[in-house]
Amino acid sequence: MNKKQITGMIIAAVIIIVTGITGIASNVISEKFKESAAKKEEQTTDMFSSLLDSGEVDIDAPDGPYIGRLDIIGTIQGSTSDTLATGDTSTYNHNVLMKFVDEMEKDSNNKGILLYVDSPGGTVYHSDELYLKLMEYKEKTKRPIYAYFVTEACSGGYYISMAADKIYANRNCMTGSIGVIMSMYNYSELFKKVGVEEIDITSGANKAMGSGGLEMTEEQKEILQSMVDEAYDQFTGIVSEGRNMDINTVKKLADGRIYTALQAKENNLIDEIGSLDDLKAALEEADGVGKGVEYYKPEGDTFSDIFSSILGEIQNITKKSDVQIVQELINNPTDGVLMYYAK
Repeated sequence: MNKKQITGMIIAAVIIIVTGITGIASNVISEKFKESAAKKEEQTTDMFSSLLDSGEVDIDAPDGPYIGRLDIIGTIQGSTSDTLATGDTSTYNHNVLMKFVDEMEKDSNNKGILLYVDSPGGTVYHSDELYLKLMEYKEKTKRPIYAYFVTEACSGGYYISMAADKIYANRNCMTGSIGVIMSMYNYSELFKKVGVEEIDITSGANKAMGSGGLEMTEEQKEILQSMVDEAYDQFTGIVSEGRNMDINTVKKLADGRIYTALQAKENNLIDEIGSLDDLKAALEEADGVGKGVEYYKPEGDTFSDIFSSILGEIQNITKKSDVQIVQELINNPTDGVLMYYAK
């Protein structure tokens, strides 16, 4: 082997070593940067979440007769901080709606409520809480509630609308999805591949029921199914009462499917197919309302709205690593939660 060959081999070896070291360093720096960015994003979200939770609701109702409009738009769930955690930037604000109904109940200028529904549904708890609040309003005030279905009024959105005296739907609306779902992930096979084992010290065989790192037993499936069945019976009972339909007829329709506006009308799930103006004209004919009544909806705190939008955009543009994606799946706040929701 001559001198040139030896020199070439040495140079090649040096290049390989330098390239390897550079690659490793680049990966380490990249991962550290991602971790730092993720940590900063989490800290920022936590900071603004606390600010958003303290946001006030601006309810400045008209001095004259008015109809209160409740926007049931997006996923029906808890407060603004909850929506930030899930990355949901929908306009649904449960706290605002609940407070608004309370305010209207005490206000003699209020002549009724218009539910403007464009939602796939949401949690059993929040759907039922708003429904019960609306029923309380009706019982105490004897004022009308009308609902208008926009593009979708499914599951929890339909559930809440059972408080309405009349339901109008856009002709292109999808509705129904009368049923209950409880979704969860099982990560046991993934854990095996990466060498992770979940260990739970529990007080009973079913205490860790539904945990993603464990296989679910038949007994546990039966327990969870009983919860779903109970929520389903509640849903179909509400529909039976709200639509004045026999419970067996309701259950035949309530297999979870969605219906077109025409199908819904044929099955007595809605009253009319028409525009929002059609609904308003009919509502103004209702007892105690009157023509030319003003329509009013409350506004959330502007500070909260601005930062909710900003954080939503940040979450949309921030590239997530595979680890972050898996972590979000594992920490999904709706995992194992009873939902009146159309997937």
